[in-house]
Amino acid sequence: MGKATGIIEVFGLACAFVACDAGCKAADVTVETFDKNKPAKADSLPVPLIVCIKFRGTVDNVVAAVEAAKVAANRLTGVVSSHVISNTEADTEYLLKLNAFDKK
Repeated sequence: MGKATGIIEVFGLACAFVACDAGCKAADVTVETFDKNKPAKADSLPVPLIVCIKFRGTVDNVVAAVEAAKVAANRLTGVVSSHVISNTEADTEYLLKLNAFDKK
């Protein structure tokens, strides 16, 4: 059985660090590498960068981490979306390690 995965997208890198810290303090989770996305209409967003945080652990811990991260992110620039996958498929595991921060 795979670990649960919690995904939360927020506006901006600073917000991502604050949200990630809140999630890690709220639950026993690990964090996969951040990912980023600059949408086509980025200038119309509160911050022109969307950052994805990926928490891993048990379902209960991942849910708690995502909820804490959402509260923290909404105090700053806000949440774009969030979702919890209760049992991540093995074929999907490698995708969690991909990130655009490594791209030049």
